[in-house]
Amino acid sequence: MKALQVGLIGFGTVGRGTWDVLRRNEEEITRRAGRPIRITWVATRTLDRAREGLRGIDGVNLTNDPQVITRHADIDIVCELIGGVEAARAVVMDAIAHKKHVVTANKALLAHHGTEIFAAAHAQGVMVGFEAAVAGGVPIIKALREGLTANRIEWIAGIINGTSNFILSEMRARGATFDTVLKEAQARGYAEADPTFDVEGIDAAHKLTIMSAIAFGVPMQFGKAYAEGISRLHQEDIVYAEELGYRIKLLGITRRAQDGIELRVHPTLIPAKRLIANVEGAMNAVLVKGDAVGPTLYYGAGAGAEPTASAVIADLVDVTRMHTADPEHRVPHLAFQPDQMSDVPFLPMGEVETSYYLRMRVDDRPGVLADIARILADREISIDAMIQKEPSEGEYQTDIILLTHRSIERQLVDAIDKIEALPTVRNKVVRIRMEALN
Repeated sequence: MKALQVGLIGFGTVGRGTWDVLRRNEEEITRRAGRPIRITWVATRTLDRAREGLRGIDGVNLTNDPQVITRHADIDIVCELIGGVEAARAVVMDAIAHKKHVVTANKALLAHHGTEIFAAAHAQGVMVGFEAAVAGGVPIIKALREGLTANRIEWIAGIINGTSNFILSEMRARGATFDTVLKEAQARGYAEADPTFDVEGIDAAHKLTIMSAIAFGVPMQFGKAYAEGISRLHQEDIVYAEELGYRIKLLGITRRAQDGIELRVHPTLIPAKRLIANVEGAMNAVLVKGDAVGPTLYYGAGAGAEPTASAVIADLVDVTRMHTADPEHRVPHLAFQPDQMSDVPFLPMGEVETSYYLRMRVDDRPGVLADIARILADREISIDAMIQKEPSEGEYQTDIILLTHRSIERQLVDAIDKIEALPTVRNKVVRIRMEALN
């Protein structure tokens, strides 16, 4: 049977990994797909490096112009692996306009332009595969689109940025500071020279936006996501959380609420007994709660050449299997039929309800805790647990740590403002959200 021809745009870490895995497992992949899948064109800005990497291999053409691939008559699937947003959008939209199927690992592209891209693909009758865009080799997109299709998804909570998880794991295990561990992550290749997208929650918010759209059948709206990173976390809060039976993770959470959908990324205290709280290092994990199946956990490598290549090739196989199928009978890009998408609003962060960890440095004198408790009670915020640390010898200040029951965020923010105004409170109140995930 004639091979399906793939044009690979981008020959960096993931592009080369895709090439290597596809060649190494060619026979197995062909048996699964029903016909051979061959990369016949590669577009890259580094032609010399690509020639060296492909030395002695026949049947592969090189170019530095992506349009040679997106418009080539013989190309069936365009595989976009260049990253970024605008250049990648131009590549993908041109491929779709020329009736090419597309496979991409680009979470930022889809978070910003996914609604437009999927609409164009639907109009042209072509497929867009994007399993590799979320959690690397973990097949979470397929699980949400197909495996859990009988369920009404209630919530998703995920550790979906390996860099941040590595940093938090090392801070907890070794007592090291954020800056120290960040430098180690950069030295190991886990973090970029500019780590902002990873440590400030933006990368995780891109991925969460995609999962939320699939879970709830809503358009992708990255602008509605709340993102807060780990760069301002203090070592003492990791220690205090451990004393209270919790671990701190950078968690992406999307949930059906009474008045809309939550879409938020932030450091989160999770009970240490939860499986997801024990995901360490650069690994990813996603916990999905469906009404029929209950909670299901997906775990694995969230980045790296071959784990990501595994997901890219899975999409290539899916496209190959469905290449000749009637477009109306393919799995919809966002799991729901395009005319059945919902306009349920996303909740602003101030309307989100959750529990909180609060740490405050206060004068060690009578009445301080009563003043704080009164401010919280006036805003209908109840205290679940408390630790008051003994002051060091010769000191007259101490830390108070409070855990609250579930409260509305805007009320908690107002309470913090009032607490910080007390003359007995010496520093800014540290606030970290909590999730039971039960």
